[in-house]
Amino acid sequence: MSKKNRRKIMIEPEEKAEEKLAAEENPAENPEEEKGSETAAAETETEASVENPNEETSEEKKDPKDEKIAELTDRLQRLMAEFDNYRKRTEKEKLQQYDLGVSGTVAKLLPMVDSFDRGLASVKDSDPDSPVVAGMDLIYKQLVKALDEIGVEPMNAEGKEFDPNFHNAVLQVENEDLESGTVAAELIKGYMYKGRVVRPATVSVVQ
Repeated sequence: MSKKNRRKIMIEPEEKAEEKLAAEENPAENPEEEKGSETAAAETETEASVENPNEETSEEKKDPKDEKIAELTDRLQRLMAEFDNYRKRTEKEKLQQYDLGVSGTVAKLLPMVDSFDRGLASVKDSDPDSPVVAGMDLIYKQLVKALDEIGVEPMNAEGKEFDPNFHNAVLQVENEDLESGTVAAELIKGYMYKGRVVRPATVSVVQ
């Protein structure tokens, strides 16, 4: 073999080595190798995501203890609201029962008040200085005061417009000074208790 051919064979490996070194120093010049590295990185990320598919879901999922606490808190608030409504309803019913009881008792006492009223009206003019009349008047005033203290009050219907919800008309009279439908006189007093009619007033009405 000639020296020229031997020199050519020895040079070729050195040139290939230099080209390989240049390719390593400049990876951008080797697109196939860069593409291969990107593919490998993507595969690595995919493998990582496959290994922990529920990692993000587990972080977002609530703690069972917190959910139980929230449920019990909601139930407690509902029970407290229901109990408060029950308490208010019970108190209202008690007050209504009390008012009905008072109204019934007052209705039974009113005939006594009427008797005192009529008796005093008949004897005051005949014997106003009598101790009996003074005693009756004192008892009458005490009885009226007791009724007033518990909330019972007379209607004083005379001169007002007739209202069948409060008045019981038994007579029709003529009266030029009053308009038609006006209460001319209160024959038997009517009484009310906290806006409730205990007994309607018996009246005469202008025609």
